[in-house]
Amino acid sequence: MIRRPLLLASALLAALGLVGCKEEPATPQATAEPVQTVHWKMVTAWPKNYPGLGTAAERLAERVATMSNGRLTIKVYAGGELVPPLEVFDAVARGTAELGHGAAYYWKGKVPAAQFFTAVPFGLSASEMNAWLSKGGGQALWEEAYKPFGVKPLAVGNTGMQMGGWYNKEINTLDDLKGLKIRMPGLGGEVLNRLGATTVNLPGGEVFTALQTNAIDATDWVSPYNDLAFGLHKAAKFYYYPGWQEPQAVLELLINQKALDSLPADLQAILSEAARAANQDMMDDYVYHNALALDQLKQQGTLLKRFPDVVLAAMQHESTLVLGELAAQSELNGRIWASMQAFQAQVSQMHKLSEQELYNWR
Repeated sequence: MIRRPLLLASALLAALGLVGCKEEPATPQATAEPVQTVHWKMVTAWPKNYPGLGTAAERLAERVATMSNGRLTIKVYAGGELVPPLEVFDAVARGTAELGHGAAYYWKGKVPAAQFFTAVPFGLSASEMNAWLSKGGGQALWEEAYKPFGVKPLAVGNTGMQMGGWYNKEINTLDDLKGLKIRMPGLGGEVLNRLGATTVNLPGGEVFTALQTNAIDATDWVSPYNDLAFGLHKAAKFYYYPGWQEPQAVLELLINQKALDSLPADLQAILSEAARAANQDMMDDYVYHNALALDQLKQQGTLLKRFPDVVLAAMQHESTLVLGELAAQSELNGRIWASMQAFQAQVSQMHKLSEQELYNWR
């Protein structure tokens, strides 16, 4: 009576493959590929941990490390730690560092076209410049200018519209500019040279001392956020506006092309998107902190002065001539300037109806 049910149970289990089966040997698991970690260096043109500019480079490195889960790490060097501030471009081109963080007009002696990609006097605003680079063909022209040096540029920040600079002499007429020694890089410096001043290009870390010791009579730097940090209000009496010479100022990420090509596609994308995020982050940083810093400068006795119309008109006239001559230096320069002018004419129509009208009524 018990035997028959046992036989039936055994038959059922056998049918299900649960009786008399032998264990199959385990299939060996594929060994995971070791994660490759890439360590890069970034040289910058800024003092260590300098607000806005230096801290932006540090935040970029942190963002890349987080987004890549530590697969791409970047060690940031302040200006002078690995290479002098004005030799950042050369260091990236040579491969001394894979990355650089600076402003394009610092390398105008090596790449004259680079001046277009920081700021143009009386030119594009920050939002317009970003749109020209990303949508209006500017990025391709920028890459073309740097390609012979094996360097790829990306926008990695923008200070927005700057101030006109710090002066130890009041500017009431064009004659007041004549004979002044002014720290002013880029195309704005060339304009002032033509108006009778003598301009020099100094890295940020040297500006305060030069102004305080009267080695220079005036200087631009950035805007209240950075100018307050350097204490420029303690070395000069008058703070002029508007920033005709830099209606905006692009900060650039320089990437050694060979190093970039060696990265897997996902790390290349991470670097590009981290730069895009850093670009917006810096703009937000300056809008917020400039407002706070301007209040502090006024409380400490800074005298805000507007350039007279006659001076601004002369600056604008000379800017047109300087830009025309720069455009005539090469076929590439001509294409860059034509593209930028066409874009500015196009977007200005909309902005006159929108932003300009709003600002007038605010």
